[in-house]
Amino acid sequence: MKAGVCHILVKDKQKAEELKLQLAKGANFQQLAKKNSICPSAKRGGDLGEVKPGQMVKAFDNVVFKKPLLTIHGPVKTQFGFHLIKILYRS
Repeated sequence: MKAGVCHILVKDKQKAEELKLQLAKGANFQQLAKKNSICPSAKRGGDLGEVKPGQMVKAFDNVVFKKPLLTIHGPVKTQFGFHLIKILYRS
């Protein structure tokens, strides 16, 4: 199994919640990722490409392979910070 995933990574939960609210109001995921994410994927609009089970940390994996597609999930806490995760597809 593999999945196409985008995410926004920020340091604190409050910032993640603010961004999630902006997304709920129709903000563009890629633009918010470029402006706010602290992950190197920010320059690609948060696009992580395809990931396989076990490739990411467990909390991230659990969302990617168990939650509904095309929904903003999170904030999901990992050792890196707080993620907003959007699963584009699974195959």
